[in-house]
Amino acid sequence: MPLSAVKPEQYETLLKEKTAQAAALLAPFSPPTPEIFRSLPTGYRMRAEFRMWHDGDQLDYVMYRREAPGKPIPISEFPIANASIVSLMPKLVERLKTNMDLRRKLFQLEFLSTLAGETLITLVYHRKLDANWQSEARQLARDLQVQIIGRSRKQKLVLERDYVTEILPVAGRSYRYRQYEQAFTQPNALVNIQMIEWACDKVASLGGDLLELYCGNGNFTLPLSRHFNQVIATELSKASIKAARENQLENTIDNIQLIRLSAEEVSQALAGERQFRRLAALPKPLNDYDLRAVFVDPPRAGLDAPTEQMVAAFDAIIYISCNPETLAKNLLSICKTHRIDSFGLFDQFPYTHHMECGVLLRRR
Repeated sequence: MPLSAVKPEQYETLLKEKTAQAAALLAPFSPPTPEIFRSLPTGYRMRAEFRMWHDGDQLDYVMYRREAPGKPIPISEFPIANASIVSLMPKLVERLKTNMDLRRKLFQLEFLSTLAGETLITLVYHRKLDANWQSEARQLARDLQVQIIGRSRKQKLVLERDYVTEILPVAGRSYRYRQYEQAFTQPNALVNIQMIEWACDKVASLGGDLLELYCGNGNFTLPLSRHFNQVIATELSKASIKAARENQLENTIDNIQLIRLSAEEVSQALAGERQFRRLAALPKPLNDYDLRAVFVDPPRAGLDAPTEQMVAAFDAIIYISCNPETLAKNLLSICKTHRIDSFGLFDQFPYTHHMECGVLLRRR
C-alpha cells in the first residue's frame, strides 16, 4: 500500500466503499445487515517492514511501489504504525547511521510491537554477524528497551528472546499471547480484539464442544474456550502450535486440546479414513466429543472441497475470512445446508481493498 493512499480525512468514505463491495459479494446468500467494525485511521499497525537504503553517510528506511520496483521511496514518517514503532524509527536509524558494526550490509529491518508496550526489531544483513555485532546490538537493545534479533544467510542471533508478549483485553478479561518473530500475528490489534469479541458473542449460546481449524497461536482459541465444555484446536504449523501451547499454559486454561493436524487430516480423522498417533493425546476418542460447532479462520485461499464437506456436517459454523471472494466461493456449497445468521466486517487494513469478514452459519 503506498503511503499516498493514507488519507485519514477520507477514512469513512473509503470504509463505506469497501463494506459495500464485500456485502455485494455475499448478497446472493441473503445475509443479515453486516455489523461494521472500524479501525483507527492512523496508528493501527503493529508490524512494519522496511528495506534500508545506504547513500554515503545517509541511511534511510525505504519502500517500493509495485509500478516502480527499482525506485526506493524514503520513509520519514509512517503514520499507520502504532505509537511505539513511530517513536522508535528515528531513534533507531540515527543510532544505526553512526555505528558501522550495526550498519554494514544491513538491508532490511522489521518491527513487531504490542499493545502491552513490547517491541522486537529484526536486523537483516548481507554478511555474517560476529561478536562485535552482538556486543553493539546488545547495547542498542538496552538503550532502546527493545528485543533485537540479527539475521543473515543461515544465521539467526537471538540476543535475549525471539518473541514479544501481547496482552489483549477481551470481554472483560485479559489474555496473554507470546508472539514469535516472523510468525503470523494479526497486524491490527484493536480490530483483532473486535473480531475476537464478535466471535465470542456469536458462539455464546451454542454449547457443547468446539472444533477449531487453523488455530494459529491460539488468538481466537483462548477466549472462545470460555463458551464451550471442550475445544479441539488444530494447526499444521509447528511454530504456531508451539506458541498456542505456551499461550494456553500462560493463561491457565485447561479445556483446550491442541493437536498438530492439517484441515485435510482432521477431515480424514472425523470420517474414520485414517488414524493419527497425534490424536492419541486426546483424553478420549475424537468422535466421542460433543462437537456441535466448528470455527475456521483459513488462509486467503479459503477452504478446500474436502474441508467444505466436513464443516457442513456441523450444526453451526463460524467462519472468519481474510478474503471475501474465497468466502463467497465456499458459501456456494455451504449455504446449500446452512444459512447466514450473523455477518461482520472488520477493517484490518485501512486504505486497501482488503476486508476481513465473519459469518455465523446455522443448519437450515
